[in-house]
Amino acid sequence: MAFRRALISTALKRSKSDLHLHGRWLSGGAVGAPPVLPAFDYQPKPYTGPLADEVLQKRKKFLGSSLFYYYQKPVNVVEGKMQYLFDENGKRYLDAFAGIVTVSCGHCHPEILNAIIEQSKLLQHATTIYLHHAIADFAEALASKMPGNLKVVYFVNSGSEANELAMLMARLYSGNLGMISLRNAYHGGSSGTIGLTALNTWKYSIPEGEIHHVVNPDPYHGIFGSDASSYARDLKDHIDYGTSGKVAGFISETIQGVGGAVELAPGYLKLVYDIVRKAGGVCIADEVQTGFGRTGSHYWGFETQGVIPDIVTMAKGIGNGLPLGAVVTTPEIANVLAQKIQFNTFGGNPVCSAGGLAVLRVLDKEKRQEHCADVGSHLIERLRALQQKHDIIGDVRGRGLMVGVELVTDRKEKTPAKAETAVLFENLRGMQLHHD
Repeated sequence: MAFRRALISTALKRSKSDLHLHGRWLSGGAVGAPPVLPAFDYQPKPYTGPLADEVLQKRKKFLGSSLFYYYQKPVNVVEGKMQYLFDENGKRYLDAFAGIVTVSCGHCHPEILNAIIEQSKLLQHATTIYLHHAIADFAEALASKMPGNLKVVYFVNSGSEANELAMLMARLYSGNLGMISLRNAYHGGSSGTIGLTALNTWKYSIPEGEIHHVVNPDPYHGIFGSDASSYARDLKDHIDYGTSGKVAGFISETIQGVGGAVELAPGYLKLVYDIVRKAGGVCIADEVQTGFGRTGSHYWGFETQGVIPDIVTMAKGIGNGLPLGAVVTTPEIANVLAQKIQFNTFGGNPVCSAGGLAVLRVLDKEKRQEHCADVGSHLIERLRALQQKHDIIGDVRGRGLMVGVELVTDRKEKTPAKAETAVLFENLRGMQLHHD
């Protein structure tokens, strides 16, 4: 966004000594050579298309200015292979951002590509008004990954769509309107999910309906630390004093992604789910970023809290980059949509379904959840070792390959190190890291 670009521009003009970006800060000693990526047995194809400057000018002319881009000199990404991206010059970058927590099996994974190509040759589009095995096979495989009675699947095209549909289900099933979400949460950018989102960077001044935001159970910044019961009491107070006593539902991520890799206080969801259900509401788990083994310890993020939701939403990693999302719920809740016709033209598209099924198979075959646990634990261990050496690292948090590092200027006050973070963000590109 314009603010971020302005911040980076200003910060880069300041001296490195002022920003603590000298050798002692970066490496504990003298500044060494930049890190070198390990060998990778792949050569990108020679690129002959438009160069970065031309692409940027077209973006500025034909795309909305709200669509921000990273870096003072944006990267023109032209090819991807597994964990790497390649720019117009063939330079390789480690995609530490995973396409905004989306590429769960690697860019252009051969088995997923093959499934997409083979289905495209046979039938590119069909809807649920006809029979087609791809959507049925995918729904069956996805339902097999769910605990309890979560066995009915609705396919959509994104996380925002999934959360919109989940909110509709909650309101219809409960007969109530009030929804509860957490401060610092992100649940989408559509007109409905903007209300559930509680980060002003993403919110427009539009009517949001009856939505309540409760205190975030953030162990690092939260007013109650890791005390889940105190956060749960705040939610109960909102129901008791801010509603009729009845609500439609509660939605939360298990680890807040856009909000900064914030893992909820241990035991919070178990307490809150009980309170919400007693108030007539349903409990929704937003697994758009945490699902499909990314946390390492569990296949679904909500499992880390020992709960089973009434509705689960998912997207991103479900398709490894395909425009694909889903809502999974119980037969009882799903039946409320039979009051009218619920239809999505592209939900469960044969090509996306074939690709999604291939993703599930690759995740199992290549033991991606186990990989997230192994690599993630090593990463967190190394980051916490750096935290012991550098006061600017205020917190290292997360689970598996959903990890956050918070930089601060004062560990006691936990003051965000905005300028330092901006410079580091920009400089990591030169180290061939693509990140957030």
